[in-house]
Amino acid sequence: MNKIYSKYLENAVNALSELPGIGRKSALRIALHLLAQPLDKVGHFNESIMKMRSDLKECKRCFNLAEEQYCSLCLDQTRLKSTICVVEGIRDVMAIEETGQYNGQYHVLGGVISPIEGVGPERLHIDQLVQRIHSEGIKELIMAISPTIDGETTIYYISKKLEMTDIKLSQIARGVAFGGELQYTDEVTLGRSIIARIPYAINGDS
Repeated sequence: MNKIYSKYLENAVNALSELPGIGRKSALRIALHLLAQPLDKVGHFNESIMKMRSDLKECKRCFNLAEEQYCSLCLDQTRLKSTICVVEGIRDVMAIEETGQYNGQYHVLGGVISPIEGVGPERLHIDQLVQRIHSEGIKELIMAISPTIDGETTIYYISKKLEMTDIKLSQIARGVAFGGELQYTDEVTLGRSIIARIPYAINGDS
């Protein structure tokens, strides 16, 4: 890439290139675009980012994004209260909501168990999930976790924590390819996988 002759522009490019999926060339295009905009428009852009960062928080109940203590989905009285869909991250909630095929509750784990990356169960919101199951009268848990080795390990761990309960465990159907990430699955496939969910059985037992 050509040398940047302004330290201010250089600093902006360096900051933008730290964003996921943004290389230095793309960062330079974005920076030059912002430079060409009226100052009030750039100020609004900056204010929106700062407001998002300062005011958005984790829902105290499901760990989705929330503007108050609880997210809009948890506060929605029309949603089914007896079913929880367990996902890795917030983007998975968005992906499933886009399908329009699910109308229950969510629980965001904040990742999956990954010994290689040093992520143990204690770093995830698994204990809070178990507490919700006991306190909210949950009847079904849908495991909508990416079908990877770490994802399967996480599902197995949660199922073992709940084996003394009578809760129904199911997982999304294998329309989602093994090794793929849920957030990148198309809406039609993901929606059908939610509808066609199958009972979860340890070691393949029925």
